Amino acid sequence: MRTWFITGASRGLGRAFTEAALAAGDRVVGVARDVGPLDDLIAATDGRLVAYPLDVADRAAVLAGVRRAVGELGRLDVVVNNAGGALLGMVEEITEEQARAHLDVNFFGALWVSQAVLPVLREQGSGHLLQVSSLGASGGFASTGLYSAGKAALEAVSDALAMEVESFGVRVTVLNPGGYETELFTRGLTQTAPHPAYDPLRAKLNEMWSAAEDFDPALAADVVMRVVALPDPPKRIHLGGVAFDLAREMGAERAAEYARWEELSRLGDRPGARPGQ
Repeated sequence: MRTWFITGASRGLGRAFTEAALAAGDRVVGVARDVGPLDDLIAATDGRLVAYPLDVADRAAVLAGVRRAVGELGRLDVVVNNAGGALLGMVEEITEEQARAHLDVNFFGALWVSQAVLPVLREQGSGHLLQVSSLGASGGFASTGLYSAGKAALEAVSDALAMEVESFGVRVTVLNPGGYETELFTRGLTQTAPHPAYDPLRAKLNEMWSAAEDFDPALAADVVMRVVALPDPPKRIHLGGVAFDLAREMGAERAAEYARWEELSRLGDRPGARPGQ
């Protein structure tokens, strides 16, 4: 029986991960700002789900919440940094308050949880930290710049963290989900005040997204259950074929851009060189 600690456990992917872990016979500590939606699972799982409110942007509260989880259940085997929201708007439109509030949850919240659980996992000599990122971390996209920036920052920290804790028996996996039926772009959405200069671009984006298909979060949870069962799990994995294909396409486009400007790039460490030399 594994013990999970899942942030943003009430809805969307977090709820799907919680349900999948409980279905596997595991125990879960599920935290969120509002844990009311978990009442039905608590009643149906014979004490294997413990849920309490937690704002991951509050570092002191996160440290106390992790201490409480370990005090009640004794250990942590799988930690899922899932809590987050979306900020939709052009870079010029984003206010300082919006930017800081967004990163406080999407980046710093995950950082605080990681820092809080690592002493526990390191002392155990085992554990698996799953960082829920996004396909958007592969590169910025119009109107999702701050969202992508927070996820890209989380991925960079997670890559470093994976190197730092591997010798302690702790594994880190970055999850890159595609589109799933969650409340990220409804309940979890903050929007900027639109500037009319971007109206034509915004109309194109709305038309593009109207054709996008979102999938059942349970499909992502199934992949995650397979990942945590692996003795040597991936450091990064895309959730869904659509996400995989888009990430591969973006990688190919970036590689082509590198190749196009290779000659110019190489002048940067060749003193006295000129184009064509």
